[in-house]
Order: sequence, then C-alpha cells, then structure tokens
Amino acid sequence: MAHVLGQQESTLVKAGAQRRGAINPLDPRMRIVMAVVFAVVTVAVSSLTALCAALAVSLSLLAASRLPWRKTLKRMAMMDGFILFMLVLLPFSMPGDPMFTLWGFPASWQGFWKAVEIALTANAVILSLMVLVGTMEPVTLGHALHRLRCPEKLVHLLMFTIRYIEVLREEYLRLRAAMKVRGFRPATNWHTYRSFGYLVGMMLVRAIERSERILDAMKCRGFSGRMPLLQDFALTRRDIVFAAGLGALCAGLIILDLA
Repeated sequence: MAHVLGQQESTLVKAGAQRRGAINPLDPRMRIVMAVVFAVVTVAVSSLTALCAALAVSLSLLAASRLPWRKTLKRMAMMDGFILFMLVLLPFSMPGDPMFTLWGFPASWQGFWKAVEIALTANAVILSLMVLVGTMEPVTLGHALHRLRCPEKLVHLLMFTIRYIEVLREEYLRLRAAMKVRGFRPATNWHTYRSFGYLVGMMLVRAIERSERILDAMKCRGFSGRMPLLQDFALTRRDIVFAAGLGALCAGLIILDLA
C-alpha cells in the first residue's frame, strides 16, 4: 500500500511539474536579467518585421510557461485599453500622407504605422515581463533583486508594498463602507471633494500608525534593517541554455531590424 501511495504521489508531483511549464524552474535572477535584455532590444528595434518577430517570441515564452492563455490575454487586453486612446489619436496628430479624413481632420499613414509599432512593442514587452517576471512569488522576486545587487532599501520597499497593498485596500473599503452607512453619496460638489479629501487623509494617518506598529513588532523580533535571505540561487545548465537561446533571439531581432 505504501508503495502504491508513493507511486501516486510521484505521479502527481510530475504532473504538477509539467503544468508549471519550462519557465518556473529557471533561476529567478536569470529570468529578470533576460526579461530586461529582451525589453531593451524590443524597444530599440523599429521595423514592423522585427517587432512582429518579437511578439512571436513573447507568445512562444507564453506557450513554454503553460500559463492559461485566456486569462493572460485578458490581462493584456486590459493593458491595451490604456493605450488604445493614444493609438487612435496618433494618426490624426502625426503629419504625413493622408489616409482618410474624419470631420475635417486628416489621418496620416505615418501616424497609423507608428501606432502599430507602439502597439506591437508594448504587447511584446508586457507579455514577456508577465511570463518571465510576473509568475514569480513576490518574496522570490525580492530575493532575486537583492542577489542582483539592487539597492537594499528599494528591495525592502518593494516587498513591503506588495505585502501591505491589500491591507490598505481593505482599509479603504472599510472607510468607504462607513461613509455609505452615514448616507454619503458622491456627486460633483464641494462636499464630495472635501469628503474624499478626508478619506485620503484618514488613510494616510492610519497607514502611518500601522507602519509604526509594524516597525515596533519587527524590532521586537530582532529586525536590524536587513532581512536574512533563507533562499539561495544557483545557475544550472538549463539556465545557461535558456539565456543563450533568448540572447540569440535578441541578436536575431537586431539583425532583422538592420536588414
């Protein structure tokens, strides 16, 4: 019976490892460095052929990571919503050969292709960052940045922000619920603006009080300004192969852009 249970457990572990894909087992430091390299190269190239190839590389990384396509692309669509307004206005604001005229405003081909270039660049970079960096645990990301010799205070700030952003959100929701119970309904008047100002001020006051309590609790537990890192990283052959492959693809993007 123990042997059968052991085989079942081994099967489940292997299945979980397969679902994780080929990206998660990589060294987090290597993932961060290669994400930055790929982003810099993608921003540097300008030809549509190279940008389409960069987007294809990002999609290949997404496939290798085995992340859910629908959920990931939905997040990408949310990002595109922020730049959609700019992309729509760019053909009308950039001079060049007219493509069509809308209400007396000409849209240029140069502005249209610039909008396509920006859209391809943004999607390729954001998708690669989501796959390579966004799949890390926050603590793992902080430890990897520390191992990469990032400023220690910035690493602490990142980790505390990730840890307590949800706490601040819950505090905001409690304050909004208290305002609704007291009959507050937002409108376009000075009372609404003043009430939201009080809301922001109260959140700042409570955040300062909470930070002081957290600092006292950390000092009681021996915090001296530095966080001991219990996780150690080591480069493997898989990491080197991945870095060499992605580096070769980045070099190919540069060559394709110059061709």
